[in-house]
Amino acid sequence: MKYLLFSLTALATASPVLAADDASAASGANGNAFNPAISIILNGQYAHHSLDPDNYTRAGFPLAGEGGPGVRGLSLGESEVSLAASIDEKFYGQLTVAAESEDGEDHFGIEEAFIDTTALPEGFTLRAGRFFSNIGYLNSHHAHTDKFSDRPLAYQAFLGGQFGDDGVQLRWVAPTDLFVELGGEAFRGQNFPSAGAGHAGVGATTLFAHVGGDVGVENSWLAGVSMLRSKTARAEDGFSGVNKLYMTDVTWKWAPQGNTKDGGIQLRGEYFIDDRAGAFSDPAAPQLDQPWVGKRYGWYVEGVYRINRIWEAGYRYDQLQADNDGPFASSFDPRRHSAMLTWRNSEFSLVRLQISRDRPNPVDTDTAVTLQVQTALGAHGAHKF
Repeated sequence: MKYLLFSLTALATASPVLAADDASAASGANGNAFNPAISIILNGQYAHHSLDPDNYTRAGFPLAGEGGPGVRGLSLGESEVSLAASIDEKFYGQLTVAAESEDGEDHFGIEEAFIDTTALPEGFTLRAGRFFSNIGYLNSHHAHTDKFSDRPLAYQAFLGGQFGDDGVQLRWVAPTDLFVELGGEAFRGQNFPSAGAGHAGVGATTLFAHVGGDVGVENSWLAGVSMLRSKTARAEDGFSGVNKLYMTDVTWKWAPQGNTKDGGIQLRGEYFIDDRAGAFSDPAAPQLDQPWVGKRYGWYVEGVYRINRIWEAGYRYDQLQADNDGPFASSFDPRRHSAMLTWRNSEFSLVRLQISRDRPNPVDTDTAVTLQVQTALGAHGAHKF
């Protein structure tokens, strides 16, 4: 039972290698050994907002990417189709296509398409293609693995919901009982919070470090620090210059006798510092360019109680802190309370009810009630810790 809880991290980290070894061993007896595993996530929801999303403004933080409150009424949400397989004994590949509906129009796009090495020595892994960055905790996780129906305010404000781009990643996992992961990434720099693909198409870079382990049989933990640096030219929020985003994350999990299916508690928090040195340009009035130099902050804490195999309940509090100077200076700190209750018929289906009370500015309050239905079809790899 030792290291049972934290084994999910090791499994998620090593899954491409295991898949390659298994496929290689079976190739002589089974001609379908290299056929891709296909996973389909279907996600639909109904959302009631007391404040019209078209009138939603967040003090100190312009909306960019998927940084808004979402739509009212019935919607498809974000569904995805993923194909993954070992290419040969040295490479693993994955393709994920996302589908969602916005303003009555359907949108399809490549969410991730990358190749991992599986045979580099000394615990190194190289990834190339389009993928979600490994900064922070939630960023590298697909949205369907989240415990709440939307991302924390800090992810919405600083990353447009989630940061991914075309790039390369080098990661090293230490050969120790204590999980130690170090790595860095270079991205094209086209997607928010970056823009313009500066430095000849290498406009964003990251560094990250994660450590974690077990405390006895029932407890496990993971902590990390990360930095995203981008050279930006006219991003969605009007910023041009150098943007540095610093992130710290801590996760603690407890489960009786290490059995996460029958119960447990999960606690998590992340803290963001957004440091900007550049200028703001209003697309509607470019002649009014002004300096944008300063820091903004954001954080969230959440707790989830796994009551039994069927029921799960959770609470999240998140808050932002705007800059005192600059184009979006504000003395008001946007904040939000969220509570959720999830019913799981199995590991492949869930129904989630979430109630949120959002104060995006000194005047408005948005009370949101969301009913989410999610199912998983087909083979699906182990999720990260």
